[in-house]
Amino acid sequence: MALSPAFLDELRARTPIAAVIGRKVKLARSGRNMKGNCPFHNEKTPSFYVYEDGYHCFGCGAHGDAVSFVMQSQGLGFMEAVQQLAGEAGLEVPKASPEAAEAEKRRLDLSDVLVRAEAFFRARLLLSEGKAGLDYLRKRGLSDETIAQFGLGWSGDGRGALGAELARDGVTAAQLLEAGLLRKTESGELRELFFNRVMFPIRNRRGTVISFGGRTLGDGQPKYVNGPETSLFSKRRNLYALDLARAAAREGAVVTVVEGYMDVIALHQAGFSGAVAPLGTALTEEQLTEIWRISPAPVLCFDGDAAGGRAAARTAELVLPLLTPAHSLRLANLPAGEDPDSLVRGRGVAGFQAVLDAARPLSDVLFDLLRPAAGTESPEQRAAFRARLEDAAKRIPDRALASEYRAVLLDRFFAARRRGGVPGGRIPLRPVAPRGARVPPSDVRAGAERGRILLAILLRHPRLLRNVEHALEELVLPDGLARLRHALLIWAETSDVLDSAGLMSHLTETGLAADIAHILSTAPAPLPACAAPDAMPGEAEAGWWHFFGLLNRGRLEEEVAAAGRYFAAHGDDRAAEQRLIALARARETLNREQGEAEA
Repeated sequence: MALSPAFLDELRARTPIAAVIGRKVKLARSGRNMKGNCPFHNEKTPSFYVYEDGYHCFGCGAHGDAVSFVMQSQGLGFMEAVQQLAGEAGLEVPKASPEAAEAEKRRLDLSDVLVRAEAFFRARLLLSEGKAGLDYLRKRGLSDETIAQFGLGWSGDGRGALGAELARDGVTAAQLLEAGLLRKTESGELRELFFNRVMFPIRNRRGTVISFGGRTLGDGQPKYVNGPETSLFSKRRNLYALDLARAAAREGAVVTVVEGYMDVIALHQAGFSGAVAPLGTALTEEQLTEIWRISPAPVLCFDGDAAGGRAAARTAELVLPLLTPAHSLRLANLPAGEDPDSLVRGRGVAGFQAVLDAARPLSDVLFDLLRPAAGTESPEQRAAFRARLEDAAKRIPDRALASEYRAVLLDRFFAARRRGGVPGGRIPLRPVAPRGARVPPSDVRAGAERGRILLAILLRHPRLLRNVEHALEELVLPDGLARLRHALLIWAETSDVLDSAGLMSHLTETGLAADIAHILSTAPAPLPACAAPDAMPGEAEAGWWHFFGLLNRGRLEEEVAAAGRYFAAHGDDRAAEQRLIALARARETLNREQGEAEA
């Protein structure tokens, strides 16, 4: 049975070839690709290379795609290999039928129609009727070589010349309609979709024409029109110039996502041959998947205005659930009022290279995108901002990566608070002395001891981490305590059950047994009852906030007030009630101790 190229393309797109080959071959990163010892002949020096869509052995010459590898490595026939990979990819292999055969024949016929249409448009650009289009392209700085490379053309006046020309080769009006070159009016009349427009062929990743885009030269709207969805063309799945960028990425080009056709063409002409663009829509999940197949960390280039900021924010929302340790992206902002085309023409190659060099990782940009416009002056605003940062990190499926994003975002959160002098910044473990004054050793020791007690309570009662982690992160701890705090927070992020035995085992396995012994030691003084293993949960939580309040009474008052407001709004929340009780008990203990000291 012959399978359609469309199905095989979909199968290859859903099959990560490195993962398939990695079952049989130990692969190591080699630049943008992977390499290992060839499984088809004996060798000691790796000469077997895996690319984004295939493999090649420079020793024995074996090469192919994922289907070929399964066939060669497992001794399977073509259909057996396809069935296996399709099952893993969640695809159903098409069954042979007269209808399926006819649909595939129509699809191949449509591909031929589009090839003939491209030739028609290209020829019209060089005739007198296409002079306006050719003048426009040359005025935009495009060379004849670039115009030919991208197959640019002219649609004609839309009065039937395309249909008449292709009819000589047996192309019917029904085929032109199915290919997206004709449209049906409300009265049922067939009209050409493109007229008086510069034409841009849209190709798939293999370089086959699948549709067209057209740009009007006048004031008509819309300025750009893309062909409709067809059996060959999906706007969500394809990108402009993906075929060219795919080849360039293998040679080390930076894959850069920009907005429009002319941006892409101008960048390619300037030597930035990894440029691609969505097709009149915001970037989609399918397009990102295609981009990641040719580059693990592409650059997304946005205008430096409000619209560019909104586009960047939408992209971040899309990307977070798709991130993996192997796939991320960088974001670059253009100067205000510039697009890639105008920047290259006005400032040359160096101007756009500077934009690429200044591209920032997603984790860095994400913080700015999530920062509330209203500011972060009040405790409520800071709490809301922090919640947004943590929610963003939680959307990343890979737990280790989510934990790293959370750490990076919160580090910036606390650093920004310190720089801005916003109340509620990092909390020292000792009083801050006036400039030039010396902090008494007794105060230093007391602060360090309080930090030790806070960690001891959490080692015995790690379920408290969910309630106190935000305050714990704000403490400025000595290196030994800070190391253990970091391990505690990472463990809490990746553990479903927060139990003391599991925590102790994990910390011991990671080489922190000595740190645990120091925290739980009875020297220089026995630990308080709230740090005992048999302390009641409420007692442990109240004790934690009590010792925290000794370090920052004002912050404790903020926590009590916030917990009171939350409980007032969610009176049926048992956990909120228990939290408020623990905080209130801590405050009462501090008030009593203060009164006794003053007496």
